[in-house]
Amino acid sequence: MLPIGPSKTNEFDVLLHQNPVITPNSGAMVATVAVPPGDPGSGPHRHSGPVFGYVLEGEILFELEGEEPYAIKAGEAFWEPGGDVVHYQAGNLREDITSKFVVFMLCAPDVPMMTYLDEEEIAGRAHLRHPSTQAVPQ
Repeated sequence: MLPIGPSKTNEFDVLLHQNPVITPNSGAMVATVAVPPGDPGSGPHRHSGPVFGYVLEGEILFELEGEEPYAIKAGEAFWEPGGDVVHYQAGNLREDITSKFVVFMLCAPDVPMMTYLDEEEIAGRAHLRHPSTQAVPQ
């Protein structure tokens, strides 16, 4: 017989709660990402919709446009709003192991899930990055 109601033994721990903007008729995708030891990860890019992630192993350096870069360790969650917000970094902070994370992405219809910026767009948006990422004049 199936139990009725919530489990008396399961633990339910909310790691992250957001209210993302979801485009009608969006698709959903779940993927794992493995970043080799010391690898800087993908270049600056944006997603067509919100992304929720959870680090399975290792530690990644995470930077979204306008936010200070920060470390996310195994067992911690993150999110990106998608749309025009640029994701600059998701590099592996560990030199000894591959860092792995799982992502759940909502993808706008008829728009690539991930679009990379070219050098011109990166330069044109430099003022939108957190001040801590700016080079210090010599």
